[in-house]
Amino acid sequence: DGQERQVMTDPRLKHPEIDYTRKNRSPLKMGTWVMVADGEKALLLENIGDAETPRLEVRREEVQDNPPSREQGTHAPGRYNDGPQVQRSAVQDTDWHWLAKERFAADLADLLLDQVRKGRFERIILVAGPKLLGELRRDLHKEVTDKVVAEADLTLTNHTVDDMARRIAEATTPES
Repeated sequence: DGQERQVMTDPRLKHPEIDYTRKNRSPLKMGTWVMVADGEKALLLENIGDAETPRLEVRREEVQDNPPSREQGTHAPGRYNDGPQVQRSAVQDTDWHWLAKERFAADLADLLLDQVRKGRFERIILVAGPKLLGELRRDLHKEVTDKVVAEADLTLTNHTVDDMARRIAEATTPES
């Protein structure tokens, strides 16, 4: 017939030859705050970039002097009698180092509540080792937990800020 026919296609249908870009689903969007902590140091950072190219900027740093337990304890472990016999058993020594980490987690929870109440952030990602994350979860006020968009079980306090941004984005972005 010689005439070319135009084929009308539904624009909502994806064309197989076109490479569609996937929307970045990282929770590390612009304006999201990140708390990176271990038992002795915490950094509060803000993403001033976007989810595609995050740029973390330090907003606050908290440091706690927490020497090892052997340097904090002053006495030998306690002992107690096992009953009418002459035997005596040792009592496990207090882990002063871990107690200081627990107190630090409680202090961080209070700091985050203060920052939320001052309107400093609407979204936050928590990054810490598993024990500290557990302590933080226990101590966080509901006003703060409502702002938590992700958590990452990572110890990054001694990494560069750029490395932190990359690793946090990788750890918190859901698989497709």
